[in-house]
Amino acid sequence: MFRRVLAAAAAAALVLTAAACGGDDDTAASGGKPSKIVIGYQQIPNGDLIVKHNKWLEQAFGDGTTIEWKLFDSGGSVNEAIQAGSVDLGLVGSSPASRGISSGIKYRVPWIFDVIGEAEALAVKGGISDVSQLKGKTIATPFASTAHYSLLAALQKAGLDAKSVKVIDSEPDAILAAWKRGDVDGAYVWNPVLAKLLADGGKTLVTSAELAKEGKTTYDLAVVTDEFAEKYPDAVKTWVAQQDKAVKQIKSSPDEAAAAIAAELSITPAEAKAQMDDLIFVDAATQAGDEYLGKGLPDNLFATAKFNQDVGQITTVRDEKTYADAVDSSFVK
Repeated sequence: MFRRVLAAAAAAALVLTAAACGGDDDTAASGGKPSKIVIGYQQIPNGDLIVKHNKWLEQAFGDGTTIEWKLFDSGGSVNEAIQAGSVDLGLVGSSPASRGISSGIKYRVPWIFDVIGEAEALAVKGGISDVSQLKGKTIATPFASTAHYSLLAALQKAGLDAKSVKVIDSEPDAILAAWKRGDVDGAYVWNPVLAKLLADGGKTLVTSAELAKEGKTTYDLAVVTDEFAEKYPDAVKTWVAQQDKAVKQIKSSPDEAAAAIAAELSITPAEAKAQMDDLIFVDAATQAGDEYLGKGLPDNLFATAKFNQDVGQITTVRDEKTYADAVDSSFVK
């Protein structure tokens, strides 16, 4: 709780420096091109890290635009930064995106980084072989994340609720430290931390890929503030084009893609490639269809909001059209 209070205080302070974002008039370069774009990223083995490592955005925008990358631990933290006005574009999971839309954050989804498969899972220590055995155990996960959402879905399926399991809020790096100290019995988290837990004797109890088969699909999504998207639509198109380039590299030159991701995560290319294989990547042309940005994702965000309300994570669910309107397929088209 104390960490969340600090985060909220920091977010409030960031409002004072919001002028650093590209959406502000005083930072706009001539010709409607932003002089600065602030991007909130996470250490997830997907195309965003390829774009960052290869400096494709810097090359695409040229000297007239500064690209600032800010690292965040989870989608909940990215939401806080966007509310504070300190980020233009960011990576959040589908559950944080759904929460953000439900709470009235003025942003939209222009891109799907990946569909989360086995890259996110519930890892537990020895002696636990079924979710039902988690009663009375301590399980860590970053609150308001896709992992948190999936953990709650897994508990619900097993007939447990968050009160019968000690679910604690912890960011990925802190989860690894708590695991090594023996402070937790398990954790629902994503790669690269998930891989480290499994390498340290953990075993997978349930994956997000398994939950997706039961209608609880999760995604890593891009969000862009409405202000930035409306003021700089060409800049968003340019950003999407670089992300699409990364997806195509993952599919056509996986070794090259893995090398870039490995450098960003300080792991080996082989480890990066294995972690990439646990995610599903979709190019722009496919994302434009009904299965993804056209209908599938809007439906998913609305269903996710209703689930989060059912399990007591949020109090308000907006009308279905609000979630549909928050998904913008115009940029991938």
